[in-house]
Amino acid sequence: MPFALNPAAVWPIVLLCLSNVFMTFAWYGHLKVKSSPLYLVVLISWGIAFFEYCLAVPANRIGHQVYSAAQLKTIQEVITLVIFAGFSVFWLKESLTWNHLIGFTLIAAGAAFVFKA
Repeated sequence: MPFALNPAAVWPIVLLCLSNVFMTFAWYGHLKVKSSPLYLVVLISWGIAFFEYCLAVPANRIGHQVYSAAQLKTIQEVITLVIFAGFSVFWLKESLTWNHLIGFTLIAAGAAFVFKA
């Protein structure tokens, strides 16, 4: 029998990945352009965050069919760490050190306990 994925289990992960890209740019993207006035950065970030919400809210609504709220939050946090790590390296040009990687790994290991039955 072919392997079939439940769309209610997959779509939230896809949508949360996309929403986290927007969220990360809204929260941290401005760190690369410090010459912009703070009020302008806040308004632009708010506009970017709108698209994050347009993806995150449906992700959670769909995902709650198969995941608990705690599991959805945990998925979102792990996705946030992965996307932020890439963003930090590729957009902000900051290095990730061993202590970052170990810390992120420990957070991910802790998150795994949320999914234990």
